[in-house]
Amino acid sequence: MIGGLISSERSRFHQRLLDELIFTNKEGVPNFADNSQVFSREVASHIYTAIGGESKEGRLSGQTLGNQFEVFTSAYLEATFLKLSHLRPGKWTIEQVRSRASESIARFEQYAHLIDLKALATNNQVLAAALGNDYSISPDIVILRDPEGDDHINLYDTLVDGNANRQSSLRKSANSAPILHASISCKWTLRSDRAQNARSEALNLLRNRKGRSPHIVIVTAEPTPSRISSIALGTGDIDCVYHFALYELQQAVQDIGNDDNQQLLNIMIEGKRLKDISDLPLDLAV
Repeated sequence: MIGGLISSERSRFHQRLLDELIFTNKEGVPNFADNSQVFSREVASHIYTAIGGESKEGRLSGQTLGNQFEVFTSAYLEATFLKLSHLRPGKWTIEQVRSRASESIARFEQYAHLIDLKALATNNQVLAAALGNDYSISPDIVILRDPEGDDHINLYDTLVDGNANRQSSLRKSANSAPILHASISCKWTLRSDRAQNARSEALNLLRNRKGRSPHIVIVTAEPTPSRISSIALGTGDIDCVYHFALYELQQAVQDIGNDDNQQLLNIMIEGKRLKDISDLPLDLAV
């Protein structure tokens, strides 16, 4: 039986992380573990071995880890999601967002008004105080869709003309800005502040949009179920959390024999709040 592309790309994704991102300390503990917690070290070490890791001492800064995790996640999505055009037709682009300015999100159709909002706040201290930073949104990776010209919309039948559909976001004659399809936040690990930042950003995406909400997801390598639950449990902000090696995480927790963490992990998985990275491309095609 020929292996599926998504499974192959998942393995390639892991190999890229092993080659360039995951290093161990002198005790052989990989750098996505919290060295201050025995359980975190044990789980991370199990996952590391399961995906083919061998002890390789090294050290990367937190900024480098975060940036490179975004790079490899973006490459994985390009190799998988863009192959699903028969399921989700459209002109798609996947980008790692380099700029952290609010204009990076305001270039999309649903958030174009944020440019005017920021300009008003800059010139009005009272308005700036009232708004705070609620309009400041900086995703790590975005998937955008270009609006379609009438020739393509009418490819098989005359669906649109000059008499209607004058404000449709999908129609290029009515909207020239790309449409934000997905906002993907990459968190190498999940400490309490990172989880809170991700949740706040998700809520800002929802509150500040005009039109449909984009997919809002988080990708993480966090090995501890209790920390994953800080962002995965609950509804109303993010779609779902995706773990870079969920199957290996499940096996690690089972092998270690921690009943509380195994139960918590099952709650998140059965409640569809936590999925494997291999599920992400197809979920984005919904």
